[in-house]
Parts: sequence; C-alpha cells; structure tokens
Amino acid sequence: MATYPFSQLDVFSGTPLMGNPLAVVHQADSIPADQMPRFANWTNLSETTFLLRPEAAEADYSLRIFTPKRQLPFAGHPTLGSCQAWLLAGGQPKSETIMQECGVGLVPIRRDGTRLAFRAPPLMRSGPAEEEIHNLLPGAFGIDATAIEAVEWIDNGPGWCGVLLRDVETLRAAKPDYSLFPGHGFGLVAPAESGAGYDFELRAFTMGYEDPVTGSLNASVAQWLIGAGIAPPDYIAAQGLELGRNGRVHITSEGQEVWVGGEVTGCISGTLTL
Repeated sequence: MATYPFSQLDVFSGTPLMGNPLAVVHQADSIPADQMPRFANWTNLSETTFLLRPEAAEADYSLRIFTPKRQLPFAGHPTLGSCQAWLLAGGQPKSETIMQECGVGLVPIRRDGTRLAFRAPPLMRSGPAEEEIHNLLPGAFGIDATAIEAVEWIDNGPGWCGVLLRDVETLRAAKPDYSLFPGHGFGLVAPAESGAGYDFELRAFTMGYEDPVTGSLNASVAQWLIGAGIAPPDYIAAQGLELGRNGRVHITSEGQEVWVGGEVTGCISGTLTL
C-alpha cells in the first residue's frame, strides 16, 4: 500500500458546502490504472481526479477525471478544482496561464481575481437535436412541450444535449424520469427572473442524478447561447438551487473564446492510503 496527498474542494462557490464537491488525489502517477475508477466509485462524488506528471512539454500537470461510473475526457468543475488543489499544494505554473493536460488535450486556466477560469474547449458535437429528442423531453422531464424554446447538441466531452426553456418556473418544476434518457445527459437552461442577481439558471441531469454545478455544461451552453445571440458576451449563471446549493458561474468572452470561471473553496486536506 502507498500514501498520497489528498484534497477535497467545493467548486463554483466561495462558501463551503454550497458548490460542487471534488476529490483530488495528488502525485498519483504510481496508482494502478484499475484503482483509479474503483476509488472514484468509492468516493461517490460527481467526479474524482488524479494529478499526474504531464507528457506535453507546455503542460503544467496532467489530469485524469472519473465519475463513479466512467472516465471523462474533460469536465469543468474538476478542471477548476484540480487546478486550485495543485496551486495550494505548491504547484508553480510555467507561465501566467496554467496549462492542464487531459483527454481533450491542453486546457488553459487563468487566475481572475479570487476566481479561476478555464477556456472552453471546442464542441465535439453541435447543431439542432433530432426530432425524437424533442419528442421525448416532455415525458422525460414532466414539462409542457410549448415551454421548450430550442434543443441543441452541445457536447464538449460528457455528451451534453442543451434544452432552452421559456422560464425558470418550468426549469425548477422539471422532474427527470431517467428511464427515458436515451444514453446521454441533458442540460436545462432558462433566463433568470428580473432582479435575481444573475442572468441564467441551469440544471444538469446525467444518466441517473442531478449534478450540483457543472462547468462543462456551462461552457457549452455559453458557446451555444452567445453564438446564437441569445446571451450577452459576459454573464453570470446560477446552478444547484433545487439541490440546496448556490453555485455561481462567471462567463466572459474574448473574441471567439469563452472563459468559464468560479470560486473554489478548499474543505479537506490529508492523505489517502491505497
């Protein structure tokens, strides 16, 4: 058995317990490949990550990302949380921009005041969703078909299909029937109420649970809505309200680039023995 530094952080919140938790195993190069998914299944968090030495010369570190059931090529809250864990452990970036290496390649991350922000990776799949996807949504979420404004593929790794809803009342009333999901997750988004202090509200449904605050979904939703002229270049999104969380995601645009930022709060530090 061996011992590894371990961190658990709360991502997209400056207040502990109000964002999305993440487990991070440091210096994980010697962990057997089959142990990583087993540990991620054991933590039973949305994601667990493993910090490794990078292969690319320009990368500061490499990252493997696991849900309790599978490995992901990219995910947003693990990107920000793992970066913060690496920095808190004494990581020194090679330049002002921190460079993460993961399954989608190199992902730039930068400091933004008290927040970290990653550059949204290109979409792997985009465009209007098929008619059969439209047709299953009312039953899959218990919502009125007339409340659905648009449905688009916005997949940047986890397999997201985005659903733009008419109002937050419909968003908050959605009740998923996971048995009707066609093998991928859905991200629901609606414009916020006037005076809410944020611009859009989101909910993320994977294949069996609702994710509290989701960086990858917010990244691809921003690329979709800004590109379509539905959202302004810079905005704030809220997520996790129906789960008792209060996540905030800060979207900024620079030309064709979309940056996704949020605060990260360290909650647990110690060691892991495997």
